[in-house]
Amino acid sequence: MKLETRKEEIIKTATKLFKEKGYSAVTMRDIAKAMGIKAASLYNHINSKQHILRDIIISLAEEFTNGMQTVQLSEVSSIEKLRLIVALHVKITANSTYGMASLNNDWMHLEEQLDYYLELRDTYEENFRNILREGIKKNEIINSNLEIMLFSMLSTLRSLYLWIPKKEDLNTEELTQNLSHMLINGINK
Repeated sequence: MKLETRKEEIIKTATKLFKEKGYSAVTMRDIAKAMGIKAASLYNHINSKQHILRDIIISLAEEFTNGMQTVQLSEVSSIEKLRLIVALHVKITANSTYGMASLNNDWMHLEEQLDYYLELRDTYEENFRNILREGIKKNEIINSNLEIMLFSMLSTLRSLYLWIPKKEDLNTEELTQNLSHMLINGINK
């Protein structure tokens, strides 16, 4: 098992504090106090709170973008691609619930990386849209309002970070299967 570097420990601690208090309310002193060190010591490993936020959000956004690219290039049906997208969200969220809180709630605080993040997010959403369009065209998905389908699925997937921590006995495969069924098939009997 890989040992956590001091920088990774700082980012992990900050990520948890950002979720609990919100990015704006957390200071470098808060991070240092939570780690049991002096605030000045943090600067040996990181440049600023902004850099921590950037590392959290950009790494997750890139992970989603890379995952979406893999899904898009897969030679499977549109329905299966949607299942793969659900699995991608469950996996990333289960591995980084605190980071997902920052991704969803604190992205607007990115400074020099905001445009890059927005580009990643827009590309991800457009690729998702294209999978839905393809499914409609191939008659695999109902021909309904594309934006409502996208909004419904993404709203649920983006808010998993609120629900997953409340599940002590989380089985990601079972969650992926049940969530895929619900988001793709609905609640019709």
